[in-house]
Amino acid sequence: MARAIWKGAISFGLVHIPVALVSATSSHGVDFDWLDSRSMDPVGYKRVNKITGKEVTKEHIVKGVQYEKGRYVVLSEEEIRSAHPLSTQTIDIFAFVDSEQIPLQNIDTPYYLAPDKRGGKVYALLRETLTRTKKVALARVVLHTRQYLAALMPLESAMVLVKLRWPAEVRSLEELALGPDVTKAELAKGELDMAKRLVEDMSAEWSPDDYRDEFEDKIMALVDKKAHEGKIEDVETATGEEERKTADVIDLTELLKRSLGGKAPGKATAKPKPAAKPAARKKVSK
Repeated sequence: MARAIWKGAISFGLVHIPVALVSATSSHGVDFDWLDSRSMDPVGYKRVNKITGKEVTKEHIVKGVQYEKGRYVVLSEEEIRSAHPLSTQTIDIFAFVDSEQIPLQNIDTPYYLAPDKRGGKVYALLRETLTRTKKVALARVVLHTRQYLAALMPLESAMVLVKLRWPAEVRSLEELALGPDVTKAELAKGELDMAKRLVEDMSAEWSPDDYRDEFEDKIMALVDKKAHEGKIEDVETATGEEERKTADVIDLTELLKRSLGGKAPGKATAKPKPAAKPAARKKVSK
């Protein structure tokens, strides 16, 4: 299995499903590093005072949030830490909704979810339940001290967790100020028929192997060519690897019935109240 970037559990009712989070995407863009042409040493970024142009040492830097134009409220590191949500190592499901109800513009980053520590059966149970009910699970999860809204979706034999943008982060379509020539366009039948025919003529099957970043291919071919010609420089760099926390959780399949309050399936149950919507907050400048 690919390397897990987070381990914990899916939690709904009294059921915990141990899972591992694996990135579903990888970046393949060309990474250009800055080098000093005189010595081929790496060139870093300096913290510079934007008014004086002078470099500022780390001990003199504080973090502030703009309250009004030109006016900032300074927060200490302790105050910022106190605002971080508690890391529970759980993906807390609070509702199940139809997938069509999630707007496309709210979808952010996908991750694969894999069962962990004998959680396969309960994992499969949730996946099949989502598939048969045609629902997705809305959840909250804390990753790297930040809380995210997320959706759990079935994908063939697996499940994916998709980070969602908070509604306050998504701009309204009204900002486009679309005119009546767009919203109430009068389109002739002949125009629609010709457009439909063009779409049909250009229709094809999704073929991911055919789609490549041509810029990256050309750059890497050039890099490979120059490297084989001996045009390559030795650069000293330092690397580090961040340790990731893991959590041991218990497979509690038998708690499904208790999560339903002891009632048999099919009987009406009281609909739980949705969790309170978290207050919008400004991002802290880094």
